[in-house]
Amino acid sequence: MNRRGFLQAISAATLMNSVMPSRGATRERDAGRYIMTVRGKVAVEDMGTVLTHEHALANFQPYAEWLEAPHAYDREVVIQRVLPHLERIRELGCRTFVDATAVGLGRDPILLRELSRRSRLHLLTVTGNYAAFDYKFLPDYVRTDSVEALADRWIREWHDGIEGTGVRPGFIKLGFNGGALSDVEQKLVHAAAITHRATGLTIGVHTGPAVAAYEELAILERAKVDPSAWIWIHAQNENDPARYEDAARRGAWISLDGVSPESLDAHVDRIFGLREKGLLGRVLVSQDAGWYWVGEPDGGKFRPYDTVFTALIPALRARGLTKAEIKTLFVKNPADAFAVRVRAG
Repeated sequence: MNRRGFLQAISAATLMNSVMPSRGATRERDAGRYIMTVRGKVAVEDMGTVLTHEHALANFQPYAEWLEAPHAYDREVVIQRVLPHLERIRELGCRTFVDATAVGLGRDPILLRELSRRSRLHLLTVTGNYAAFDYKFLPDYVRTDSVEALADRWIREWHDGIEGTGVRPGFIKLGFNGGALSDVEQKLVHAAAITHRATGLTIGVHTGPAVAAYEELAILERAKVDPSAWIWIHAQNENDPARYEDAARRGAWISLDGVSPESLDAHVDRIFGLREKGLLGRVLVSQDAGWYWVGEPDGGKFRPYDTVFTALIPALRARGLTKAEIKTLFVKNPADAFAVRVRAG
């Protein structure tokens, strides 16, 4: 690491340590609330600084191909590749890492549990299904199950653990194609509403532009699920800020993912735009970074998880965001978003 990188790391770690929750006040506010990690329940006041949308591993084989000949990988090899990146963000002040890898895209609860143990980070994994990229990662049962049967699959993972591992999901992850919702995508939202009301798990949806977002909200509200139970993932892909500002006013979580050195200025502008409208308390920020790519030599090119700490937070501070506002973005908002509780509309 060069001198500039070292100083950035020290500055980021110092800042994140300074905005960690105050134990007394936070415990009173959050008493009894928890998240579900791959190693069990964790009180929300112990989440600390959170990255809300990242990936440790991904397998981009289409479902039909995966059924015939799934790419093999060695978990220990993956761990050796991913673990240093997790240890790096822990040094920078991170304490909780939300792995948003969907069912059908390489979700591996055993891998995540071991990464959590070795990194000493709290890790979350998912239940749900992923219809984005023209349904090629979608299991056949999603089309043939009733809404109730589909929800029952996800609810069983909550109660019994995922595929015999004992690991329970920390939220519901869906993925859509970006336009008006298809029949299958509508079914997934209906199933998510049932699952939320049965489990209290938050619903995070790979959405992008607003056309799908507003349809999702309408379905959830008709199902008596409050918008605060829903995360608009990849809201940064909506070009009209007024659309996600409106959703935030209704109580939804606006997730500005994909932070990278190239997107830094755009992310800072969007965050400050929401701040100016008094909506900073509905914003989540993360990188959608990683990942060990199954089937690629040596796991392919890995995008580190540290840009939030070494570049975004210093840029926000330079622009005028206060320590309290940094805490809102990376401590308070994630705790509110991922706490397990039913939010009835």
